Amino acid sequence: MATKLTTTQLLHELEPVVAENLDRHNSMARPWHPHDYVPWSDGKNFAAMGGVDWDPEQSTLSETAKAAMVLNLLTEDNLPSYHREIAMHFGRDGAWGTWVGQWTAEENRHGIVMRDYLVVTRGVDPVDLENQRMAHMINGYDAGEKSMLQTVAYVSFQELATRVSHRNTGKACGDPIADAMLARIAKDENLHMIFYRNLVGAAFDRAPDETMVAVLQEVKHFEMPGSDMKNFRRASVLMAKAGIYDLRQHHDDVIMPVLRHWNVFERTGFGPEGEAAREELVGVLAALDAAASRFEDSRDRALARAAARG
Repeated sequence: MATKLTTTQLLHELEPVVAENLDRHNSMARPWHPHDYVPWSDGKNFAAMGGVDWDPEQSTLSETAKAAMVLNLLTEDNLPSYHREIAMHFGRDGAWGTWVGQWTAEENRHGIVMRDYLVVTRGVDPVDLENQRMAHMINGYDAGEKSMLQTVAYVSFQELATRVSHRNTGKACGDPIADAMLARIAKDENLHMIFYRNLVGAAFDRAPDETMVAVLQEVKHFEMPGSDMKNFRRASVLMAKAGIYDLRQHHDDVIMPVLRHWNVFERTGFGPEGEAAREELVGVLAALDAAASRFEDSRDRALARAAARG
């Protein structure tokens, strides 16, 4: 039986993979500037500077687009908590530490550009947005007792989920500027996903059982990092009904592509623990697929009733 690697040993084993993928990331990432995606000429002073404060009629966004934009922005806002979490697991030295800084700097642009867009275009109430930001950031984000392997497995899924959500939110806004802005953010999220996905693939080669168990836990208990924020359930329901992010997309467009990339179901070399985790994963995925189908049926019936009422 293979000796299990400690977290410290695994971090050391994976450091060359981190360095290689950091070089890959930097060769593919393209610099961009948040100010280039904001229609500044639409901006007007608020009452404190002699202008007019926000009124709901000023927004051109639908209720669903507002909810999605605010949810996505508030999720991005907790960056200090996310930085703490990954720095705690990965450390601040060597290639791991360089990646922590690179990832944090790139993620910070997302909150900057989304907030500027919403305030300049008066898409949402800026006072309510600031109040929600304060509450959400004071509450912070705590990943709990995740191991290092659970953390990289989680972000492999979460970065892809965020890419899907941002991309579809852009389309739902009905504004080519918002669409271009969120498409640009989605490109960052995709590169981040690839980085973490490649790390997990390398971890499968070095610690297959431990990695399989970590992946199982993250699929079973996956939640977006903003799941504890105020109005999360309302916003997520609106987004699911509009097809921005729902269970079917979570299963088909997020979980399954990543698992296929890792070759989870064809891999050999698992011990009893890894085989048991893989077998349990099959059942978890079947239940998720069934739940997605039930949601789709329910949504279709609701849409049909709404159409019948005219």
